Amino acid sequence: MIEVTKKDIFGNTNTMMINTTEEKYQEWCINRPRNIQDFFTELTVDEREFLLTGLTPDKWAEIFR
Repeated sequence: MIEVTKKDIFGNTNTMMINTTEEKYQEWCINRPRNIQDFFTELTVDEREFLLTGLTPDKWAEIFR
């Protein structure tokens, strides 16, 4: 597990624990080698969405309630 901090599309800074390794995360950040769901098969949909947008599940629920 690693802690990832990202800015979301609204400019807010969010942090989430992601079930991957630092090495794999860095490889994805640098290369973006393929679709995120193919690269991070171990992650949940929410974890992958956070990596792409910086939005947490709580923020998604707030936006779309």
